Amino acid sequence: MRHKCFISFKTEDSDYKDQIQNELNIDMIDKSLNDPIDSNNEDYIMRVIRRDYLQDSTVTIVLIGDHSAENSLFENQHYIKRELQASLYGEHNGVLGIVLPNMYDKIYDGEKPCPLCGKSHNIVNVNDNTTIKEFSKNYYIEDHSGCAWSPDERYCILTKWSDFKSSPEKYVDQAFDKRTDPIAKKIKVFPK
Repeated sequence: MRHKCFISFKTEDSDYKDQIQNELNIDMIDKSLNDPIDSNNEDYIMRVIRRDYLQDSTVTIVLIGDHSAENSLFENQHYIKRELQASLYGEHNGVLGIVLPNMYDKIYDGEKPCPLCGKSHNIVNVNDNTTIKEFSKNYYIEDHSGCAWSPDERYCILTKWSDFKSSPEKYVDQAFDKRTDPIAKKIKVFPK
């Protein structure tokens, strides 16, 4: 089953957005927010984004590149944050984070032994230095069991660009399915 997707991205990553739109066979709506909404009222901004830009979509694809982190210096994350907040609010979208090649080494840190359980875990650096809070807080949901997060304890789906390109529908389907998964009840729309 195909799903309609909204792509949230920074201008610097528009080439990847273009590849998704023009080279991959994904049923999607291209309603990216290109012009600022003339308001300072956050509730109004989110309503407009939801109504005019995300209304028909069920999955939000977030491109994770060098300029899309919470702590990026000199970057205005206002719109990418609002797009993701609107995606998580109400009848929320599934969220699929695609790690762009220039971020592989910053996010994927290999396997390391755990000091708590003694087993090895894959280290995935999803935090304020790699993504915005709206993504990281819904990838690493605070209320979990054990020393590592299982896929059932994450709302957001995360994949590398190379894996996404080879099987885009697989990852879009996974994000879509999270909408009705029990973890959806733990979504944080306005993370602290």
